[in-house]
Amino acid sequence: MSMAYEEYMRQMVKPMRQELVNAGFKELLTPEEVENFVENTKGTTLVVVNSVCGCAAGLARPAVTQALVRSDKAPENLVTVFAGQDKEATAKMREYFTGLEPSSPSMALLKGKEVVHFIPRHEIEGKTMEEIMDNLNSAFEANC
Repeated sequence: MSMAYEEYMRQMVKPMRQELVNAGFKELLTPEEVENFVENTKGTTLVVVNSVCGCAAGLARPAVTQALVRSDKAPENLVTVFAGQDKEATAKMREYFTGLEPSSPSMALLKGKEVVHFIPRHEIEGKTMEEIMDNLNSAFEANC
């Protein structure tokens, strides 16, 4: 791909990245950051596989940020990787999602290294923001 395209994409996704960062998510940009985080972090972690896809990602980001604000229980750790942008970091994170098909956007709730709840794209796309929030909050209540 051309450098102009790469720069265009970096600029285009800045607000999509910032939406999660502003909500307290830590971006994991490299496979090493992903591995270090997952291997050395205890407790519950919400992982958002961020994406450009407007049909699902446009609901996923606001739903996850609002679910966190409105929930009595929340994961101890919040991290995100960006599919299509930080490809190697995303691939590394997906290695921890044993038995689950890659999906962008998606959300995984981990206890230690184990996925205890997963929301793939097809459970985001076509849903209301409230339905996605309810899905997340039910997972938080059961696991956090």
